[in-house]
Amino acid sequence: MKLVYKFWKNNRSLIVFIALMSVFRSAVADWYEVPTGSMKPTIQEGDRILTDKMAYDIRVPFTHIKLLKLADPQTGDIIVFDSQAADNRLIKRVIGIPGDTVALENNELIINGQKLNYADQRSNIDSLDKIENLNGLKHSIRVANIPSRLSGFDAITIPDDYYLAMGDNRDNSADSRVIGLIPRDELLGKAERVIVSLDYDNYYLPRKDRVLKKLN
Repeated sequence: MKLVYKFWKNNRSLIVFIALMSVFRSAVADWYEVPTGSMKPTIQEGDRILTDKMAYDIRVPFTHIKLLKLADPQTGDIIVFDSQAADNRLIKRVIGIPGDTVALENNELIINGQKLNYADQRSNIDSLDKIENLNGLKHSIRVANIPSRLSGFDAITIPDDYYLAMGDNRDNSADSRVIGLIPRDELLGKAERVIVSLDYDNYYLPRKDRVLKKLN
């Protein structure tokens, strides 16, 4: 007991700080490293993403137990969630909310019977970047020059408490087209901006142009 007391006395400030920081990261805001390119060009591998964990709910720290509902995800939100189907933590964009009917034809979305508008942005070696107008939210997506099996699906109506989410890298994302609709209970929060980004292909040097970059 004396050793425990001595350890506490000598390190209590550090222990309290670590405890408070852990609670903060669990219930208020956190940052996640993005290891894949499924959200390119919006999010790059090596981005550290700030996530608002109180965007939709107030939860008991370190659990998914909801204390208070604050809001629902909206079309275009970039969400972070713990996917049971994928057995992984994922980050994707909300495409369909409860009540929406969504279809995909040749990598072009049709939501509630209306085809979205697209404009070419940039040509890459094996893909094309486009601007997608998602109900007024304009953002970049990437599609392969040779469409994959993910480039289309039949119309589906989203039930209550579920969301259809997709990666912006449309032909290279294991999203709702692979793992199914996202239950609301799996949501962790809303991705807001890049804190810092490390370039894996350049000795992990920071990408200066992405520091505190807001996501849209």
